[in-house]
Amino acid sequence: MRHLLHMASYSGQTNMHARNLAIVWAPNLLRSKDIEASGFNGTAAFMEVRVQSIVVEFILTHVEQLF
Repeated sequence: MRHLLHMASYSGQTNMHARNLAIVWAPNLLRSKDIEASGFNGTAAFMEVRVQSIVVEFILTHVEQLF
């Protein structure tokens, strides 16, 4: 998480701020066996990934307090 926070500090050059990093990394960091097992598609899968990205973004914006 600290590494991703460090990457976010370069968002001026890379446009990869905490929200974009969360969208990219959330499915890997918070892998959902339910999505994989049931073959979610469409809206259900989108909503699950959205929740994951919100959680990762929260963690990234509060790294110092959490870790």
